[in-house]
Amino acid sequence: MDGLHDLGRPGGSHRSRKRVGRGPGSGLGKTAGYGHKGSKARAGHHGPGGSKPHFEGGQMPLHRRLPKRGFTNQNRVEYQVVNLFQLQKLEESEVTPELLLERGLIGHASRPIKVLGSGELNRKVTVSAHKFSKSAREKIEGAGGSVQELG
Repeated sequence: MDGLHDLGRPGGSHRSRKRVGRGPGSGLGKTAGYGHKGSKARAGHHGPGGSKPHFEGGQMPLHRRLPKRGFTNQNRVEYQVVNLFQLQKLEESEVTPELLLERGLIGHASRPIKVLGSGELNRKVTVSAHKFSKSAREKIEGAGGSVQELG
């Protein structure tokens, strides 16, 4: 043996794929190992508790027994979140949505941005965003920076 590139698998370690439904000579032809009739021979359903999710044997399924709840608010606004510790890592003194997009801190230019107060900010920064949490606003202004809310 010359090296690792020359290794072969040990004898008997690889078994050939089972090819079913390929004629009587194979021993797995016709019924392909499933026997004759019965629920376990059928497509899709393999006996009780098998392979038909949510089917409960004709009993009213759980998702239909339980009442519907709540609704989806059509006017929901989902903000992209940026934290102060992320702004601290930026070198710029003016932070805009365009800069955040360029640096990969937000994913979409068109969606609104909210700045949250997690982390510390120890330099003067002007931040432009759509919303600010109370603690973020206090920390930015406390460090001598300013906050600019976009429409």
